Amino acid sequence: MNYQKNFWAIFILTTVACTQEPLASPKVSPPDREISAISEIVEMSGLEFIGEARLPTGLIYQNTELGGISGITYDANQQKYYAISDDRSQKAAARFYGLKIELSPVRVLPEINVNTLLDESQQPFAPGTLDPEAIALSNQQTLWISSEGDSASSDRYANRNGQIIPWIKEFSLKGEHIKTLPIPEKYIPYAQNTKGVRNNLSLESLTITPNQQWLFTATENALIQDGSPADINQGSPSRILQYNLLTRKPEKEFLYVTEPVADAPNPPESLHTNGLVELLAINETHLLSLERSYSNGVGNTILLFEVSLANASDIQTIDSLSSVDISQIKPAEKRLLLDLRSLNIPLDNIEAMTFGPILPDGRRSLILISDNNFNPLQVTQILAFALSD
Repeated sequence: MNYQKNFWAIFILTTVACTQEPLASPKVSPPDREISAISEIVEMSGLEFIGEARLPTGLIYQNTELGGISGITYDANQQKYYAISDDRSQKAAARFYGLKIELSPVRVLPEINVNTLLDESQQPFAPGTLDPEAIALSNQQTLWISSEGDSASSDRYANRNGQIIPWIKEFSLKGEHIKTLPIPEKYIPYAQNTKGVRNNLSLESLTITPNQQWLFTATENALIQDGSPADINQGSPSRILQYNLLTRKPEKEFLYVTEPVADAPNPPESLHTNGLVELLAINETHLLSLERSYSNGVGNTILLFEVSLANASDIQTIDSLSSVDISQIKPAEKRLLLDLRSLNIPLDNIEAMTFGPILPDGRRSLILISDNNFNPLQVTQILAFALSD
């Protein structure tokens, strides 16, 4: 099929089909369940599910396949979203999209811009040299983007142990490289998997506080020297990393304990995972977090939390959590805001989250989007909510 020619037909079918009345939901109040004691959480009175839209895998736009959306951010001045694809310059050059999303009904308009990411030499990234996962817009009309890091054979992008170093870089809205933030040594992957971030469980999230001073990112699961990945009966000790954008330096780190994997996989030894896939800053000490659990043969469980760092211990000077008594560390406090299974709709691989425009009734919108993994059996799923403060 010529997907570019049939974009409108497919788009209309998917958005209309996915915003019919059966998918609407009444107001969803936060569950009573608390993960840990909460002392200074900014209370959210609830979420109202507005609706969803779905785009099929395989849509071609400006000679690129639209998919792999792992991060999204909203530009209120332009009424536009910027979404990062996690394509490692393999299907096309690494890129981000400019999207228009309407909320009544929920649908993606076909006014899509494609912007190629450029490296320090202002050239497109070579295939397999990055794994872009998260994106955040600054008030300087620049974009901060993170890459997880992975094993590599190219010395240009690898450290002394042949591993791609995870990075956080600033780009123009045209994709031009501006600068790179320093990554603490403890995050750098070493050969033989002795320390640093785990493959595909690294810097998956990125957000900037409203005052524009602080940038937060986090590991999806524990650093190798900090502990084990999430499993059926245990969470994983992830780290939230806080940068000062005035000094361009990392300033604090916090322990964030993920939930265990939600369901046992089928068959028992097949793929199962849970991780912290996105953060969204409310202010300097309070955030929303998104955890995505997947178990083969079962599917996805998506949990939305409110998070407080107000009483959390600063663990920046601790290189290995395995070397200390972790029970003496105060982790980030979490309160479950929404288990998306309560929406009673099929859930795809939700990884991206941003605040959207203010709604006519004064409430703020919240947008979640899935990474379809460029898999024809998956979709790019857009979920929209109204958020009550």
